[in-house]
Amino acid sequence: MEEKKKAVALRYDPEKRDAPFVVAKGKGTLAEKIIEIAKKEGVPIVEDKDLVEALVNVEIYEEIPPVLYEAVARVLVFVKRVRSR
Repeated sequence: MEEKKKAVALRYDPEKRDAPFVVAKGKGTLAEKIIEIAKKEGVPIVEDKDLVEALVNVEIYEEIPPVLYEAVARVLVFVKRVRSR
């Protein structure tokens, strides 16, 4: 059986929140829609199956848990590099 695609969208605003937080998440069709919107809006997409698996358990608008800070920081560095080009 094919595994459903999953997606999680994060936001980080250090002036308002202490850590990045989940703004959208979903499986299957909803995941595809999240990815479609991100592409349309020019939001960089990072594929990291293990990180997504951990993040799908975080509630919408909830900050990521400290155990995921390092992994998410790597994603944020990548996004910053992509946007600076």
